[in-house]
Amino acid sequence: MKKFFGSLPVRLILGVAVGIVAGLYVNATAMQVILTVKSLLGSLISFCVPLIIIGFIAPAITRMQSNASKMLGLSLILAYSSSVLASLMSMGAGFAIIPKLSITAATDGLKELPELLFNLQIDPIMSVMSALVFSVLIGLAATWTKAKVTANLLEEFQKIILDIVTKIVIPILPFFIACTFCGLAYEGSITKQLPIFLVVILIVMVGHYIWLAVLYTVAGLYTGKKPWEVLRHYGPAYLTAVGTMSSAATLAVALDCAKKSKVLRKDIINFGVPLFANIHLCGSALTEVFFVMVVSKVLYGTLPAVGTMVLFCFLLGIFAVGAPGVPGGTVMASLGLITSVLGFDATGTALMLTVFALQDSFGTACNVTGDGALTLILTGFADKKGITAVEPSSV
Repeated sequence: MKKFFGSLPVRLILGVAVGIVAGLYVNATAMQVILTVKSLLGSLISFCVPLIIIGFIAPAITRMQSNASKMLGLSLILAYSSSVLASLMSMGAGFAIIPKLSITAATDGLKELPELLFNLQIDPIMSVMSALVFSVLIGLAATWTKAKVTANLLEEFQKIILDIVTKIVIPILPFFIACTFCGLAYEGSITKQLPIFLVVILIVMVGHYIWLAVLYTVAGLYTGKKPWEVLRHYGPAYLTAVGTMSSAATLAVALDCAKKSKVLRKDIINFGVPLFANIHLCGSALTEVFFVMVVSKVLYGTLPAVGTMVLFCFLLGIFAVGAPGVPGGTVMASLGLITSVLGFDATGTALMLTVFALQDSFGTACNVTGDGALTLILTGFADKKGITAVEPSSV
């Protein structure tokens, strides 16, 4: 029971429930306190965003240097392309489907929120785009110069940031989300919009299965081998990912599933599956794109511009490659994109974190299952190019 209530989705759901109930009954004075707490927590999360970007992206680049080969280059292209194309497909579906959903802007006929008791702003150490450019340049330069000390420093920094995420950011998320939904309930918008998010989650899950069908079809056409011979073994990995919400935690099961396939080379499995568990997050990217469009429609009354969404998709692919294979890793790493490119405020960010967490297990399962298709493509590439052996990845 303790383990059940200790899981992030359960805590977030409890936060949503407590926030909604409180928002329906609190008075204006109590609401002032709640909104002030929300502002403080949101400011702390925003401060951590550039640190998270540096801690995730830069080490991910330097970690690749020991495997700098054609196989690594192809793996990066495959993972990035899969995430970006899945995002673009999701974007197209969003523009086609979301306007047909019964979504009314949350600003229509709402109760006015009281002012904050005080506003203590914690400014980030740098902007989101500065953190991204810094991460890429430092990671590449450290790889080119074989700067082992810097690479080790970045690895240590990543461990520090992961601890900040797991011991500070994630524990405060339920409280931040409870305060956010309390405000939404106080305004009167949440009762109108919550059913929409449940429908959206089902739509996104259908998108996962469509994208997996695309990946395995492409892999089969490229290699001339039966993709079903890979996919049919991935049931345990899919279910494990649903339960753990973590590509990293599912890695052992995914390796075991892939090794049962008769069409995958064992050396390619040892290289590809661990690598893709860290850099291939197509299901998470697909989910995030559709959700940001829904949240934008709910909170701001309109969808983002097409050009803005295209830019978001291509940048999200970079963040997906560098995000950790832990619960919520993709959306956590890309919070800066959501705020800087799409212009979301704290309320929009909280909604994104909540709805993403509610379906994160299925997004992770899509990521893990999709790794099998990319590993099949790597196998076909190695066979076509006469590559006889590939060292297992240390990633």
